[in-house]
Amino acid sequence: MKDPVAAYHGLLDNERLLAASAEALAAGQRERRLMFGERPLCVCIRPQLLTRRRYDRAVAAAEGIYSAVSALERAVLTDPELRAELGLEPEEERLAMADPGFRSSSPSARLDSFFADEVRFVEYNAESPAGMAYSDNLAAIFSGLPAMKAFRKQFRGRFLPTRRSQLRSMLRAFTQWDRGATPAMAIVDWEGLPTAPEFEMFKAFFEEAGVQTVICDPRALEFRAGKLYAQGKPVNLVYRRVLTSELLHRGDETRALRDAYMAGAACVVNSFRAKLLHKKMSLALLSDDRYARLYTPAQRAAIRRHIPWTRRVRPELAEEVARGRDHLVLKPNDEYGGKGVVLGWTVDQAEWEAAIQLASTQSYVVQEAVDIPRVAFPVVLDGLRYLDLAVDLDPYLFDGRARGFMTRVSAAALLNVTAGAGSVVPTFVVEGTA
Repeated sequence: MKDPVAAYHGLLDNERLLAASAEALAAGQRERRLMFGERPLCVCIRPQLLTRRRYDRAVAAAEGIYSAVSALERAVLTDPELRAELGLEPEEERLAMADPGFRSSSPSARLDSFFADEVRFVEYNAESPAGMAYSDNLAAIFSGLPAMKAFRKQFRGRFLPTRRSQLRSMLRAFTQWDRGATPAMAIVDWEGLPTAPEFEMFKAFFEEAGVQTVICDPRALEFRAGKLYAQGKPVNLVYRRVLTSELLHRGDETRALRDAYMAGAACVVNSFRAKLLHKKMSLALLSDDRYARLYTPAQRAAIRRHIPWTRRVRPELAEEVARGRDHLVLKPNDEYGGKGVVLGWTVDQAEWEAAIQLASTQSYVVQEAVDIPRVAFPVVLDGLRYLDLAVDLDPYLFDGRARGFMTRVSAAALLNVTAGAGSVVPTFVVEGTA
């Protein structure tokens, strides 16, 4: 099969096709509110093109690691000493140990990876994997680009929608929670976030599917007479986008959601049990041979292949970590958006050692760096330019089955849209030539 990337780039040599595609991408994002704050979500005029072979490898890797993660969750639920390794706060642990009322603690999850020669997962987003509605809407825009239409005359393939899988996984959990109820949903996160357009996209999608939905700040929820209310309306299904740590930081202001959950008055997806493995320490419990007994031979093989060396930062590791600045990363155990992450090779030795000292007194992990692929992407900035961008590949999993990806590209080594250092492109799986 001829190179699909080279073929797509060749199409952009046609100035008329390029101009029409650039205008359609800009107009489509404006119309669909595909913005993160003031920035357009996508600045590239080509999707991530994934061959079927690489797609199959990514799916197999993600499902293999999910199997190991599930085994780890079962172990930490029954072993207090193992659970203590995760660094849970007391209230996080109380919520995590409560039965959510459905089988999977994380009906939807996302494994963040870099796929150079091999898939290497660096984080497990078990609490609230974002980006699905954004990616689906971007895929719809890209489907209409003149360049993409021309490309599909040469290659067969498909975009990978995820919103429907998200809704199905939530409704499966809801049915397990209460087989006879009719779902009334609240999408719950802080008011005024830059991700607010995605909540509106989800609301419209859920309501088109027949699920009554409101968007509500957790501080505006009420729990009274055994029922949870959002904007004065009773709800029994919560699409929880707010993270547990942020919820607990607000104390009694957010008690309604926690009380309703503990009382079994609402099906909360993802559950508060998801916090167990959302902690970055979960990857240390996967990669440390001391815990190999928890996993089957197949799971151990998947871990060796796909999980980088990860450990909790302890004083006794300080010297080893200090010597490894060129190939190690420090990460807070419980943060997101790239907050607190230090890439050793991007700072000098004094800064690195200061970061290690801080990490030794707080809850941090140290992780082996993985190969980050850099790929030429066409960007329209005062004309067409090809930029070598770092690219990740983050499979979404729904009840353990991989269905679609979030792909981010960035000029920086730390790929994170929240941190302002990247943008999203949809993923197109190339099945063959047309």
